[in-house]
Amino acid sequence: MDSSISSDSGAIERLGALVEVALRDQVDAAIGTDGDLVPLAQALRYPIDAGGKRLRPILLLATVEALGGDVARALSSACALELIHTFSLVHDDLPALDNDDLRRGKPTTHVAFGEDVAVLVGDGLMALAFRLIIEDASVPPSVRLAVAGALARATDRMVRGQYLDLHPVEQPDEVLLRRMCGLKTGCLLEAAIEMGLALVGADDDVADAYRALAREVGVGFQMVDDVLDATATTDVLGKTAGADEANGRQTWVRVLGLEQTQERVEQSWATSLALLADLSGEPQALRAVVELVYQRRR
Repeated sequence: MDSSISSDSGAIERLGALVEVALRDQVDAAIGTDGDLVPLAQALRYPIDAGGKRLRPILLLATVEALGGDVARALSSACALELIHTFSLVHDDLPALDNDDLRRGKPTTHVAFGEDVAVLVGDGLMALAFRLIIEDASVPPSVRLAVAGALARATDRMVRGQYLDLHPVEQPDEVLLRRMCGLKTGCLLEAAIEMGLALVGADDDVADAYRALAREVGVGFQMVDDVLDATATTDVLGKTAGADEANGRQTWVRVLGLEQTQERVEQSWATSLALLADLSGEPQALRAVVELVYQRRR
C-alpha cells in the first residue's frame, strides 16, 4: 500500500455519531430507572454524558471498517470499551489516586456525587461493559468470548500500569516509560484494535500488522498527553493542567524534558505512518483516528 494513503476526513464525526447514539441507547436500557436506584442511575450516566473524544470506540469501529466488517455489529463492543475507559477516569480522579476535581470541563464524579458513589459508579461501569459484550446476541458466542477476553486482559494491564504510575522509581528511564505507557494508557488503545480484529476474524498476518500499529499509537498517545499536560491550559484541556507534574508522576516530559519528548512524538508519528502504509484492507478511517491521536490539542 502506498505510504501516502489518504485519510477519511469525515470518519471521526461519522463513527463518533454512531458511538454516541449507541451509548445513549444501550446504557439507558441497561441502567434502567428503578425507584430508589434512580440517583445511582443518574450518577452512572454522569461521566458518560460529560462527553469526550470517544477515541477508543471510534478506533475499534475504524478497524472493523478497514477490514470490511459490520460496523453496526461492533457497536456494543465499542460502547463496552468506552465504559471501561470511563470507569478508569472516574477512579483515577478519586482523592486516593490523582485527586482531580475537573474532568471534561465538569466537576469529577466524586465531586458531584461523593467519593462513595464514585467508587460504585466505576465498579458499575466496568460490570456494565462486560454485560454489553456478553448479552449481544448479534455476535456469535465464540466471538463474544474473544472480544470479552481482549477487553479483560486490557483492563488487567491498565490496573497494573496505574500501580506503576502511583509507585514511582527513583530513576525512571525511557524503557520504564514505554512499559508503563503500554500498560496504563496503551492497553485500551491496543484493545480497540484487538477487539476489532476479533470481530472480523482477521488472520494472523493481518492481525500482526494492525497490532504493531496499535502498540505504537498507544505509546504515542501518552507522549502527546504528557506534552499537553505541560503546555496547554486547563480551559483547553477540560481537566487540570499541570496535574502530572504537581503529583510527581513519571511522565515523558519529566524524564526526558519537553523538547526531547516533542521529538519522540514526531518519531512516533512517522513510525505510525509507516505502519499504516503496511496495513491490508481500506484503513482510511483508521488513519484519520491516528492523525487525531498525534495532532489533538486537548
